Amino acid sequence: MADLMAQPDAPTPTTDKITQAARETIYLCNFRVSVDGEWLCLRELNDISLTPDPEPAHEDPKDPIAIERLNLMNMAKLSIKGLIESALNLGRTLDSDYAPLQQFFVVMEHCLKHGLKTKKTFLGQNKSFWGALELVEKLTPEAGEITASVKDLPGLKTPLGRGRAWLRLALMQKKLSDYMKTIINRKDLLSEFYESNALMMEEEGAVIAGLLVGLNVIDANLCMKGEDLDSQVGVIDFSMYLKDGQSSKTAEGDGQITAILDQKNYVEELNRHLSASVNNLQAKVDAMEKSNTKLTEELAVANNRIITLQEDVERVKEESSNQSSRKASRAGDSLADGQVLGEARKQLKEETQLRLDVEKELEVQIGMKQEMELSMKMLETDMCEKQDALVELRQQLEDLRSLNQQLAQKSQNLEAGAKQKSEVISRLEEKTNQMAGTIKQLESRDYKTAW
Repeated sequence: MADLMAQPDAPTPTTDKITQAARETIYLCNFRVSVDGEWLCLRELNDISLTPDPEPAHEDPKDPIAIERLNLMNMAKLSIKGLIESALNLGRTLDSDYAPLQQFFVVMEHCLKHGLKTKKTFLGQNKSFWGALELVEKLTPEAGEITASVKDLPGLKTPLGRGRAWLRLALMQKKLSDYMKTIINRKDLLSEFYESNALMMEEEGAVIAGLLVGLNVIDANLCMKGEDLDSQVGVIDFSMYLKDGQSSKTAEGDGQITAILDQKNYVEELNRHLSASVNNLQAKVDAMEKSNTKLTEELAVANNRIITLQEDVERVKEESSNQSSRKASRAGDSLADGQVLGEARKQLKEETQLRLDVEKELEVQIGMKQEMELSMKMLETDMCEKQDALVELRQQLEDLRSLNQQLAQKSQNLEAGAKQKSEVISRLEEKTNQMAGTIKQLESRDYKTAW
């Protein structure tokens, strides 16, 4: 019973459309569970005919082993697809308590158990897929680490528990698909553990191994210490995949609201980042203004020094011209004055160069300030646009909430109307009963009068 599964994406070898629809169905007592989109729907088994075309088929469509293999493959598809989608929507590392992940391991366990040969030992009969998984270590040396880790885990006493631990470690290592392909390609070795018509020996096993590649996009962190893998009961929960019309509509509405809330949160987070950027830019602009003010003051001081030096040079020139007439008598003094004049000219040249450097730096700072102001204007414009978008998203959210309230009110009104109608019907029935009693009384009186 636990081997019953379904999913509509599997290619089948039959050519007849009705037979193909039947192969995409799992059989549960007197019902079939067919696929509608991503969900399972229950219908009576008599609704479908399994009569194939007269053309030759690869397999008997009524073969229970073939149906089991197909159901297992379809259920694996459904489980893997649901696990990937839910994990991506969750957006975090999966742990052992995650329900879709638990169901995936249960489905994989049933796939590996299908068609196992029963081995007789001195302790009794043994039927476990751990022996088949141990082949991976021989075919792929890098899998030896997983096998050694499983054997070293405390608390694992049965081959079934070791096989479950091996599956979890392979998933965390993101090598489960590669390992499954490795052992499926060696059917000569698998024949020791599986019957010839087992899932691992047929093409369905290769399809499942290919589907497992998609699990490499998810991250799992599974702690197996303290977890009782030996005595767990692997039962597939079909309620996770059965379709409910009203719940699907509700889920669709919730998905729309969730999408709008995610957009709203994104815009708010973007606004916070933009506000922080504006504050940082404002602080940089303030610092640049202070630096510009300081440079302006230094430039004014340099200009004053240059003017003072120019006055000193003029004064020295005047003194030099006045003393030129006494050049012969004061040759020594004239030489000293020439040295002073040279030093003054050298100092004037240095101050002039300093002033030019300060002016260049001031121009650079002014250009940077203009660029910062332009960036601030662009950020302010972007913030305004994001705020408008946020307002629009909030309005859409309010509209959705009001629509939900209106739907709830209509539902209440319909229930009240149905209740009133039922009360009117009950009153009519009472009046009808009263009239019937009155008619009987009248008939009995007429009979007595006639007598």
